[in-house]
Amino acid sequence: MARQIVHTDAAPKAIGTYSQAVRCGATVYLAGQIGLDPQTMEMVAGVGPQIHRVFQNLQAVARAAGGDLKDVVKLTVYLTDLGNFALVNETMATYFSAPYPARAAVGVASLPRGAQVEIDAIMHLE
Repeated sequence: MARQIVHTDAAPKAIGTYSQAVRCGATVYLAGQIGLDPQTMEMVAGVGPQIHRVFQNLQAVARAAGGDLKDVVKLTVYLTDLGNFALVNETMATYFSAPYPARAAVGVASLPRGAQVEIDAIMHLE
């Protein structure tokens, strides 16, 4: 099974040695996204806007891979303050509908570029 590297200019370019996503057959592994604006590569201000930007970035990569957020089967959420978990839930409900993907949430000491949230995903395409 060949690997296919996924890239889109509609999401932030990689800021390290990784790809935005890698497709292996029907499974797509989406790299973690933080609240970077893809046009400016600057972090959006505030945790709420960062959460929205993260989901918008994930959506752009998912679409570039031939899917959409509805095809996501697993998310991992990394938060520098677990007190923002309710805001992640509230925001996520505007991007996903039931049945929701599986999800884990992890509290971390810090994230790249001072981000307050990072989310990665696994997507399955039919």
